[in-house]
Amino acid sequence: MLKPEILDTFAQLLEEAVVAGEPEPTAMNLATVDAAGRVSSRIVLLKGVDERGFRFYTNYESDKGAQLEAHGQVALCFHWKLLRQGIQVRIEGLARKVVAEESDAYFATRPRASQIGAWASLQSQTLPDRDTFEQRYERYEKEFEGRDVTRPPHWGGFVIEPDMVEFWYGAEYRLHERVRWSRHGQTWTSRLLYP
Repeated sequence: MLKPEILDTFAQLLEEAVVAGEPEPTAMNLATVDAAGRVSSRIVLLKGVDERGFRFYTNYESDKGAQLEAHGQVALCFHWKLLRQGIQVRIEGLARKVVAEESDAYFATRPRASQIGAWASLQSQTLPDRDTFEQRYERYEKEFEGRDVTRPPHWGGFVIEPDMVEFWYGAEYRLHERVRWSRHGQTWTSRLLYP
């Protein structure tokens, strides 16, 4: 469980990033490792944070889904360039699937086109041409015509349960301030790091 002080600091910084005009304040780099130890990273969008951790949603059959299944340890990084003199929040921890009901509830809030796209996309697989994808999209548009789009069984959320959270505050001359929180069992401790 995240310590309230960490949650409060993160929430305040996220709100500041929104006010500062960050183009996509919920964008976070997600780094994963596959079964062979190869590291991969990409940008995903934060869709929720609470005492359990940081949530995002994806296709479970995608490359990232397979990597998370093979090796649950991950790293996240937010970078808010417009905030103060630049702020990063680094997070490390274990990825776990959220319960189906939570994925269903989030899926229901997505725009209909995104919902249909979740059915149409064989994410990370080879696409012979764009027409093939557009035909799949049209197929699912017809299939769900006149009714709600249900969540595909291969699509859902992950929550990253942190054991490390670092707040990195940029400063001139690279004299940054770094505050690292580490979890040992259920106890969180903080310490300052040299820049």
